[in-house]
Amino acid sequence: MSNVYKKAGVDVEKGYEAVERMKKHIEKTTRSEVLGGIGSFAGLFELTSLNYKEPVLVSGTDGVGTKLMLAFEMDKHDTIGMDLVAMCVNDIVAQGAKPLFFLDYIGCGKNDPAVIEQIVAGVSEGCMLSGAALIGGETAEMPGMYNEEEYDLAGFAVGIAEKSKLITGESIQKNDIVIGIASSGVHSNGYSLVRQIIKGLDLHKQYDGLSESLGEAVLRPTKIYAKSIAAVLEKIDIKGISHITGGGFYENFPRVIPKSLGVKLDESKWKVPEVLAFIQEKGQISDKEMYGVFNMGIGMAIVVNKEDAEEAVAILQDLGEEANIIGKVIDQEGVHFA
Repeated sequence: MSNVYKKAGVDVEKGYEAVERMKKHIEKTTRSEVLGGIGSFAGLFELTSLNYKEPVLVSGTDGVGTKLMLAFEMDKHDTIGMDLVAMCVNDIVAQGAKPLFFLDYIGCGKNDPAVIEQIVAGVSEGCMLSGAALIGGETAEMPGMYNEEEYDLAGFAVGIAEKSKLITGESIQKNDIVIGIASSGVHSNGYSLVRQIIKGLDLHKQYDGLSESLGEAVLRPTKIYAKSIAAVLEKIDIKGISHITGGGFYENFPRVIPKSLGVKLDESKWKVPEVLAFIQEKGQISDKEMYGVFNMGIGMAIVVNKEDAEEAVAILQDLGEEANIIGKVIDQEGVHFA
């Protein structure tokens, strides 16, 4: 059967090899609540040992988008899995959830066990950074669907929160303080535009304005904020969290700010990553367009009471985050800059 399938373009033996290569990376993410091991039809995670009165499961799913095409071009696959975890985990963290477990899906034109291992190593690293267990996934070899050197990724994260402590933004009021937490670069949104702007440039070259090669800059993995947000939540009531993803500032802040309110931000309070400044210059893009597509240096923003702001910043900075007060809530809808 396997020889017949191999002639059709699917190598079952390489699939087995890929699974064996994955195991050591998956084991690094294990938690005591994980039941069974890799190889079952489904991943198992028990909740009885978690101390919640009214537990709410919070889930999120996402992919990496066309950032993958730059990974193909660079033949670099060891960080793209971190992006996958980050995009899912940061969304559930924005609701006040602690990540529990993660599952991944890899669809590829040809199963190259070494490449699959690199991808899963990145997923494993992302899970360890977020505290989630990697409890399962799927690798599908689909000749004819993808070119042999191509693959696509999807991820699914589940977290947990106390119902009474879900972060919805409903309690946000005028004069509450906005704290920005720095991004690591472009993260994983806007890459169709990024690729258009850098088309024809040498990804292996270090251009003026960059402290690393262009390829390294655009493939820098998305930052994961789970543990930093959890540390703040232990001491401070966070009223709202905005994960700055697709749609940039103009779409993501209003998702957490109540109607009739908005935010006023001071751009001088944070640094725009060099790679985003490079992209803006090369593409001759206006500030308004940039803030409507990219994170512009703020990967996540939290809203707290004025009296809690300095302590929240101190907690984040002690954890190594670049965090600062960047604005406040105002009684005018939308996102405004000082």
